[in-house]
Amino acid sequence: MLVVGGGYGGIAVAKALDDIADVTVIEPRDTFVHHVAALRAVVDPDWVERIFLPFDRLLTRGRFVRDRMVRVDGTRVELASGGSLTGDHVVVATGTGYPYPAKLDLPDSATAKARLRATHAELAGADRVLLLGAGPVGLEFAGEIAAAWPTKRVTVADPSPVLLPGGYPDEFRAEVHRQLDELGVRLLLGTTVPQPPTPPGQAGGFSAGGIEADIWFRCHGAQPRPSLAVDPHLRVHGQPGQWAVGDVTDVPESKMARLAQAHGEVVAANIRAVLTGGDLTVHEPAPDMLMLPLGPKAGAGYGPDFGVLGAATTADIKSGDLFVGYYRAVLNLNP
Repeated sequence: MLVVGGGYGGIAVAKALDDIADVTVIEPRDTFVHHVAALRAVVDPDWVERIFLPFDRLLTRGRFVRDRMVRVDGTRVELASGGSLTGDHVVVATGTGYPYPAKLDLPDSATAKARLRATHAELAGADRVLLLGAGPVGLEFAGEIAAAWPTKRVTVADPSPVLLPGGYPDEFRAEVHRQLDELGVRLLLGTTVPQPPTPPGQAGGFSAGGIEADIWFRCHGAQPRPSLAVDPHLRVHGQPGQWAVGDVTDVPESKMARLAQAHGEVVAANIRAVLTGGDLTVHEPAPDMLMLPLGPKAGAGYGPDFGVLGAATTADIKSGDLFVGYYRAVLNLNP
């Protein structure tokens, strides 16, 4: 069995089936990257080492092949190295491309760590920060910057007139607004800003759309690679033996790490059922739910099962270690 991608969904599938299948994980990176904490690592260099977690202990029977998929056809995967692999089942878990620093698309962890530290230095020397995009990434980054450097002037701009559109109640949006105000973050909704003249993440004074800033970051533009149509069991339509998990699927729900992991658990259960003759599991698309940290001690959350959560509760749940400890346990890295 082949798992293409060693992200949140891929490691969930691989670990769950390691006892029953010959699992091969195809992954270009030399470590698992805990992207949930990547923005914290930009503002606090002490976090840089913590978000790169080795794959070594995840599997006892399976193996990792460090390579990149260039094409998948049924259960055959063509690799960037020029070879190919074939399995009885293929799980596509290639994730989403997203602008740096929310996602790091560097296969070598040493290079990725150096880039994070360089970005920290650029950001540390900038007084005025512009973030383009007021979705969860832009707002989380704004909270991290404002918490780390309270004197910086942080502006978040977005063409949408509504903060966090989707199935969230006004009470949740009001709580996010309130905390951003407390942090001193300026929020410009319904505002389209032309691309600044400097490269993102590089310090250098500029004016864009009437906004004066010293550094900017793009916080929008997720790019699934590729987008695959799946049935309720997360099988890829028209591709026998092929499954998909996480952001690459067309499942109508938010693209988040926890949901990629949930997909992985469903696919693992279904492949196990195919191998042993059991019943298949249906994945039910999750309703909108968000835990939004705004620095280590703040944030807001909402879910239909628990309602709106304020700063203290959100920080207790997510902001403290941003689930680093949880994924260390998933990867069998704890003593």
